[in-house]
Parts: sequence; structure tokens; C-alpha cells
Amino acid sequence: MNVLWLTHHPMPNASKLMGEKGNPLGGWMASLAESLSQVKDIKLCIAYPKNNIVRIEEVFDGKVFHYAIPRKTMNYDHSMEVHFAQLVAKCNPDVVHLHGTEFAHGLALMKACPREKYVVSIQGLVSIYAKHYFSGLPPKVVESCTLRDFIKRDNIPKGMENYQKLGVIEQEILKNTQHVIGRTEWDKACTRQLAPNAQYHFCNESLRGSFYEHSWSLSDCQNHSIFLSQGGYPIKGLHFVLEALPAIRERFPDVHVYVAGANIINTATITKRLRLTSYGQYIIKLLKKHDLFSCVTFLGAQNEEDMCKRFLQAHVFVSPSSIENSPNSLGEAMLLGVPSVASAVGGVADLMLHRKEGFIYQYDASYMLAHYICEIFSNDHMAEEFSKNAKKRAQTTHNREVNLNNLLTIYRAIREA
Repeated sequence: MNVLWLTHHPMPNASKLMGEKGNPLGGWMASLAESLSQVKDIKLCIAYPKNNIVRIEEVFDGKVFHYAIPRKTMNYDHSMEVHFAQLVAKCNPDVVHLHGTEFAHGLALMKACPREKYVVSIQGLVSIYAKHYFSGLPPKVVESCTLRDFIKRDNIPKGMENYQKLGVIEQEILKNTQHVIGRTEWDKACTRQLAPNAQYHFCNESLRGSFYEHSWSLSDCQNHSIFLSQGGYPIKGLHFVLEALPAIRERFPDVHVYVAGANIINTATITKRLRLTSYGQYIIKLLKKHDLFSCVTFLGAQNEEDMCKRFLQAHVFVSPSSIENSPNSLGEAMLLGVPSVASAVGGVADLMLHRKEGFIYQYDASYMLAHYICEIFSNDHMAEEFSKNAKKRAQTTHNREVNLNNLLTIYRAIREA
């Protein structure tokens, strides 16, 4: 069976063979591609858009064919249709699998080759996420605009507007697909509205390899430390954590929050200050208001190994987003056994059982976030029970062999449809 994937980024193998810097995103897809490529009757081709090239670039890593498709703009690019027609003729796919719903190149592929059998994986749904973009932000913060935002025309309302624009593409893609793959009650409900004619297939996701190889230990973690996998823009909920932090610090003065990703509060130089976003500026105001600078650290970009180490060092992992489908970061924390607290949004309740495998709280109730973190900090038995139960649950949810077999069953059903 010939399978063609369309992704937003190249796989690490493709980047390496093309002499380019690898992208840390989508590591779980690389792990899945490796597993899929080892199935005897599968020929896997993976395509992705690339700027500044004029023709399709191809590399073969010994198992998978990788294709870079020329792209002139992030908006809809009609010239991609010709390249996609050439690609499909070359790969002759039985199934075309789009990873993600909101990218214009996915729509270009569909328009170029309307007769192919498509399946779309639901990751997030930006048309729905846009509705939650301002959650928990004061009106003055939403309306604010730094110099950087003014020059780039990229303040918080613009961020929501971009989601809405991508949502138009997303809705068109979903209207044109015959099949979708999801994994939560939330994405099933949303796709029934956005893609009422598509058949819904359930398949859990497998995660990055490192997270299957290690286990969290209370004795090895940094006591009273909190880890967030992201915090760079509003829906990831860093502001809710900072609202909870003063109450936590009253009981645990040595509490420390570590945030993976770019330092959005960096004011070390004039240039850095000029690059502040309005959301970064709001985070600085919260840090000043509650005197929190000494207990929050931005870690910068983290590769797979760095992220795994950071999870293992944390006393508690927090997923404070105002909207998610099924965050892979929570899955990774649970797979390692890191005690976790997560906002009750999207499909989170399908991943973790409240009070047995972790704590789930109302996303804008920062006082409950503080309470639950303190509960774990103060009760080692609870932390270890959550760790054991979460790991057991995640080993089932993210079982690579089961998920691969489910995906193959879906592909074969689509091929025969």
C-alpha cells in the first residue's frame, strides 16, 4: 500500500540528508513514520512545503521517501497545485494523510488532486481555538500594542485574527475530506459540526521515543518545582500560573516555575526590549505585581532529550491552557509518571482521570490550580500514586504497537472504501 503524508515540517531524517537544521516540532510524527516504514507492505512518502526552491526536492533515507514542495507564500499558493499533481503521479498513493487541518498547502493538494482518498488527522482546530484566544486576559491587555507589535502588525487581536483566517482554510479542508482521525470526545464533537459528511476514525497518538525509556522519581526531582512545556502566547495559559503562584509561594517559599520555549520577557538589551510582545509585556507586569522574577525561569528552545530531562526534574507538570485537544505534553508527562495538573479544556478529560491520575481544574480558576499544586507538593504518597497511575494509563493510550495497528486498519479501510 502506498501512503502519502503531508506535514508542515520536514522529518529530522529529511533535514539531515538535505544539510539543514532540524525542526524540534513534530517528533511524535517522526517516531510514527519510523514504525510505519517497517511494515512490509507499506511504501511511505512524506511531503512538506519549503520556501526558496523552484522544483520538488527528493531524498530517500533508506526507508521513507521525502519530498520538499516549492512554496512562495504562507497564504494559498496556486503554483503548488502543479507540484502536487506531479508528486501524486509519482507516488501513486492509495491513501493521502494530511497531518493537521489549517495549512493552505493541504488545501492546494486537495484542489490539485480531488480524486484521491484523503484522511485528515485532527491535532488542534484553530477555528475553535480562536474563540478562546482572549481567555483570562484583561481588556486593556488585549487592546495593548508594543512597538514590535505595531511594526509587525501582530498584537493579541491579530493573533486571534490569524487563527480565524487559518480556520477558513481548515473548514474548507474538512468539508472536502472523506475521513478524519481523532482521539477525544472534543475533536469528535467539533468535526461532526465542521465535517458532517466525513467518517470519524478513532486512533490514539504515539509519542516521542525518549519518553518511553524513562520514569519519574520523587527522590530525583527538584522539590517544589513546576514545569510548563510552553508559555509564549495567550492560549497556553502562563498568565493563569502566575496568578496562582503567590498563593503557592506562601506555603512553599522555594517554589520555582520553569517554562520551555523562547524567553518572552527578555529585556536584557534595548533590542530585546523593542522586541517585546504585548503578551510578554503583560507577563512582566504580573511578575512585577507579585514580585515573582526570582522564581520563574524561561529555558529557551528544548530538543527531545532536553524536554525529557526537564519533565523528570519537575515535581509537578502543569498544562494551564485555555483550550487544547489532547496535549502531547500532558501525554509525555504521564508516560514518564510526572504528577500533573491540567485545565479541564477540550479533550484533556479523555487523557487523565481526576484525583486518580492527576488533578483537573477549571481553566480560569487559578485558586484551584494553586490548591492542587500545593496538594501534590505536600503529599508524597499522593504524588507517587498519581505517578504510578498516570504512567499505567499513558502506556495504554500511547502504546505504539496498538496505535500503529489501528492506523493501518484505518488506512486499509479507506483504501477499500
